[in-house]
Amino acid sequence: MYGQISANKRRTVILLLAFVGLLWGFAYVMSKAFANPGLLFVIGTFSLGYAVFSYFAGAKMALALNRAKQIEKKDDPRLWRIVENLAITEGLPMPRVYIVDDPALNAFATGRKPVVSAVCATTGLLQALDDQELEGVMAHELGHVKNLDMRVSTLAFALVGIISMIADFFWHITFWGGDNRREGNQLIYVLAIVAVILAPIAASLLQLAISRRREYLADATGALTTRYPEGLASALEKIGERGSSLRKPNTATAHMFFANPLHSGGIANLFSTHPPIEARIKALREMKL
Repeated sequence: MYGQISANKRRTVILLLAFVGLLWGFAYVMSKAFANPGLLFVIGTFSLGYAVFSYFAGAKMALALNRAKQIEKKDDPRLWRIVENLAITEGLPMPRVYIVDDPALNAFATGRKPVVSAVCATTGLLQALDDQELEGVMAHELGHVKNLDMRVSTLAFALVGIISMIADFFWHITFWGGDNRREGNQLIYVLAIVAVILAPIAASLLQLAISRRREYLADATGALTTRYPEGLASALEKIGERGSSLRKPNTATAHMFFANPLHSGGIANLFSTHPPIEARIKALREMKL
């Protein structure tokens, strides 16, 4: 159990470093293509500003985009009690509790640090799961809070957005801004075009890898909190059978959910921000506490 948690953390750090390296390399190629060293500074400043904005505004945006409604203890004593007991067990501040009116079986957590965190469950999840299963899911979500996963996920998502915006800017300048190449710079310009095509794809794959690592880590953390991995495994089985796709999913917040909230299937699952449910169940049932 502890070995799996440590391994997941190490892999996430490696992936984040690869992400930053990809962004720097992409910006460097762009500055060379336009023969403008100052472009590297501009891209770096923009990237930092965008990441800071996402860091501070991400939680409120996620709750608003998913139409989450904050509740008090009297509104749903069962959910409140489970979250409160888990927070006490983990030594975390009591997070704000939200509910989304949706028949899908899903949940998510948000907040850049524990003192401003929030957990949210769908009405479908609350109706379908028994207490042990719901406790497993909420322990998973508080695992995200404890492991500061929202910081990691927000940064990764912001980096994907930054690289995509830089690529769009390059295409705009290339096709509508005239010939920005200098003599003798055609080769680096061709390399820049290749980078514009491949960098967003590579960034998305890195973000998917980071998100999947954090899901496995939260599963392990949640199972360690409850000391009962079967509760979480059973919840995942029900979710796999009944579905986790929201009626009005939002791609910008899909990576935050307990299970994939998007309507997908077939090859689309290869690009999901979540590991296959079957793989998560298998990992949980192979854990040794």
